[in-house]
Amino acid sequence: MHISIRVLIIALIVVVLHACKGERANEIPISNFFKTPEKSAFKISPDGKYVSYLKPYKEKQNLFIESLADGEERMATSFSDNPVRGDYSWTYDNQIIFNQNDIATEHNKMFVLDVNTLKVRTLLSEGKVKIRILNRNRQHPDIITIGMNKRDPANFDIYRLNVKTGELKPYLINSGNITEWYPDADGKIRLVKVSNGVDETILYRPKETAPFKAIIKNNFKESVTPIAFTSIKNYFYALSNVGRDKTALLEINAENGKEEKVVFASDSADILDVQYSKNKHRLDFASWQEAKPKKHFLNGDIEHIYNNLLKHNELKGNEINITDKDSAEDKFIINTYTDRNPGSYYLYESKIDKLTHLSDNSSIQSNELCVMKPIHYKSSDGLFMINGYLTMPRGDSTNLPVVVMPHDGPFGPFNRDSWGYNPDVQFLANRGYGVLQVNYRGSTGYGKAFFSAGFKQVGGKMQQDITDGVKWMISKKIANPKKIAIFGRGFGGFSALYGISFHPALYNCAIVQNPLINFFTYIKDAPPFFKPLLQKMYEQVGDPEKDADQLTAISPVFHADKIKNPLLIFQAVKDPRANISELRQFVSELKKRNVAVTYKSKQNERGSFRGKNRIEMYTEIEKFLDNNMRGKR
Repeated sequence: MHISIRVLIIALIVVVLHACKGERANEIPISNFFKTPEKSAFKISPDGKYVSYLKPYKEKQNLFIESLADGEERMATSFSDNPVRGDYSWTYDNQIIFNQNDIATEHNKMFVLDVNTLKVRTLLSEGKVKIRILNRNRQHPDIITIGMNKRDPANFDIYRLNVKTGELKPYLINSGNITEWYPDADGKIRLVKVSNGVDETILYRPKETAPFKAIIKNNFKESVTPIAFTSIKNYFYALSNVGRDKTALLEINAENGKEEKVVFASDSADILDVQYSKNKHRLDFASWQEAKPKKHFLNGDIEHIYNNLLKHNELKGNEINITDKDSAEDKFIINTYTDRNPGSYYLYESKIDKLTHLSDNSSIQSNELCVMKPIHYKSSDGLFMINGYLTMPRGDSTNLPVVVMPHDGPFGPFNRDSWGYNPDVQFLANRGYGVLQVNYRGSTGYGKAFFSAGFKQVGGKMQQDITDGVKWMISKKIANPKKIAIFGRGFGGFSALYGISFHPALYNCAIVQNPLINFFTYIKDAPPFFKPLLQKMYEQVGDPEKDADQLTAISPVFHADKIKNPLLIFQAVKDPRANISELRQFVSELKKRNVAVTYKSKQNERGSFRGKNRIEMYTEIEKFLDNNMRGKR
């Protein structure tokens, strides 16, 4: 009897232990996290008859078109050398304009595809010239407005391009300091932004034959970003933080630059984006980021569509975004996501409330992945509440090996981490690591005071905010203090190198991709079209002459002697901001000092690694972390 009870107890313990172990995630293959989706970059034709998307052909992204009448898929392009870029655009008469960039030669091409015949013609072929589409016009469907820095690498001029004849006509020649152009609904440019890097000016003209005149002047610490002209007088909508801490959606009088009214503002965060319907000439909604994404609808029609979408079972619990729509705004391309699901694409036909599944971005089941939890803590100087995200592996919540992932930056227009699906985060969490993401001061979305508090603090309080986050995890018993790694790209790579240089006891090891290692050469080697913004960089990051001591004190290239812990470096050789010879010399110096450094470079990569290179990179990362984080320090 006693033996039977003992056996039963042992059996129960085994079951419980097995159940606990079952909470841990099954190891998902690396390729499942980082492979290119089968279909991506979905768009709908203006007449609502076709859906287009990118799909691999011979390992390169190509255009495919599906007729909504019969569901037939047609391969529209068959390039095997360079992929079609995802920023392609439909014209109003069923042409598709798309670009290719040859990374090896830096040659850019623009093509036009006739959807009816599937014939492709070359519109532009330019070496080392950047091309961007500004506007397409319903009244003149053959004409598109483009920007090119062909005449002067430092400045973009505006051209009108006839996609049927290939005729290219200059429209506005840059006077030398115009950084932004804002076409109205008819493609006429009546607003421009001029900048010397520190001061910005918005200029306006009532018609194309009139000269531009200055209406708004402000310092770079404040910003005004036009959205669209209203239907009332010469007013325009804009995002602005002039005279306020949080960026708001305003209506501004273009005649004098004065604020007429606040359309929408949030007390807690900057308005980061506004959806405007060019077809209906109306504002749809404003969006911002708190712990999770937020929307405020500005008209009942679009709110009704979003509410109807939420009634569909397959979309419940998802963030939903309309990414494209036909001219009648009856058919929509919908993209969904959560923190544990990279999402899916759907076609939504609002008149009949029909939702059609188009494609999934991943085959991974969301219940296999981990929750991204918003967190916050007080900065050590007591000035700010620092926000971020913590993703915990399944089955464990204390004494974890942790990877800290500082974001890139430092002062771009969208320079922050946000709630949502991140393949890096989910891959690391699946391998048993906690992942910390920190929106240090200088990150966007938290107001002007928080953003400007990062100026000239790239190697100071910005990094202290990250360090404070690590110490917060340790104090909460989340992180094993002997098993903490740091992993970043670009400026995030600088943060990782800074961390292991100046806090060697805090981090076990570091992983960097395309890292910023020298602020002097980073500023000096800025591409020509970035030159108008150099003065602003001097104010935000540092002046190479006036702040030389400060930049020397923080640039990793001058502090190889401080790095002791293992380091893994990935570099895209075609990265336009990289000084490859300097990076190789840095690696050589580390090796001389017996640092366990591994350097991996890829010749035909420009930024993030793609395809096989991407899988290879994460395979190396997995091995590196296994070697340095699983055993004793």
